[in-house]
Amino acid sequence: MSLIRALDHINIRTADLAATKAFLVDVLGLAEGWRPPFPFPGAWLYAGDKDVVHLVQVDRPAADSAGSSLDHFAFDIADYDDALARIEKTGLPFRATATPGTSVRQIFVRDPNGVTIELNWKGPTPRG
Repeated sequence: MSLIRALDHINIRTADLAATKAFLVDVLGLAEGWRPPFPFPGAWLYAGDKDVVHLVQVDRPAADSAGSSLDHFAFDIADYDDALARIEKTGLPFRATATPGTSVRQIFVRDPNGVTIELNWKGPTPRG
């Protein structure tokens, strides 16, 4: 039996809290919600009732995630076309792919900190 039940949240350290929050809220549709009164700036972002991204303000930017030990994180999304349209409007570079042999369509985009985010839309299961 696995000790792990689910991924709880991811934490992004950012030198630009406002831009990071705007990207995750305005583009990906997360919502800012309750956060404990920590003695440092940050935000907790929610998907429904669950906090899934924690942001922490830092003084200096960190390196991009691509090529690091933790390369990216992924969200399951409900609407591929809407996600693609939102990302296209940002002008940010992105890569749209499909997982071979499945109905999964993916979009890879980087947030303002260089963190790679994978968006997965799991369409109908292919019949074979």
